[in-house]
Amino acid sequence: MFKSRLMLLLLLVNHYVTGQNIDLPPAQKTGGMPLMEALAKRTSVRAYDTTEISSQQLSNLLWASFGVNRPDGRRTAPSANNKQELEIYVLLKTGAYVYDAQNNRLIQIINEDIRSQIGDLRFAEAPVQLIFIADLLKRGGNNDEEKLKTANIDCGYISQNTYLYCTSEGLATVARGGFKKDLLSIKLNLRPEQRIIITHPVGFPKKGK
Repeated sequence: MFKSRLMLLLLLVNHYVTGQNIDLPPAQKTGGMPLMEALAKRTSVRAYDTTEISSQQLSNLLWASFGVNRPDGRRTAPSANNKQELEIYVLLKTGAYVYDAQNNRLIQIINEDIRSQIGDLRFAEAPVQLIFIADLLKRGGNNDEEKLKTANIDCGYISQNTYLYCTSEGLATVARGGFKKDLLSIKLNLRPEQRIIITHPVGFPKKGK
């Protein structure tokens, strides 16, 4: 009886610990809108429906943005000298997460919904907020200004991938630089070397907008 109870307790503890993270379904790497059509329809949207996107769509979105697309660990967007200094943080109603591209999962950072705390409330209605953060330590060297310039360029590639996936899937997004970076850095417990570049709210477009 004691062993049975111990085993049950261990299972519950294990579920509680691992349940904080989110294992994503494998990304779907075929199909979608033809590239030229997606480019023709790409646009920025600033009004969002509150309907949740599916876990499959979230997985596809993150993989398209900056997922692993080759056995050697290289990604769907280029980075200078393959430093891969950009990280994608994901804000959901269940908390804030960092995207683990190698293992296709979300690692929970905090269990608080902070989507409405980082700026314009219009964008808080989007079910997903992507935060693109550069870890300057990964770039090496001592010139933070040059490293940040390079990170901004690398971030642009990822941002365009995000736009094109959303267009292909019928989702809405916009790249935003106007938000409360200082507050967000504190909430996410970022190191000084981690610099927030832009955010991408993602969701379905609000009808009539």
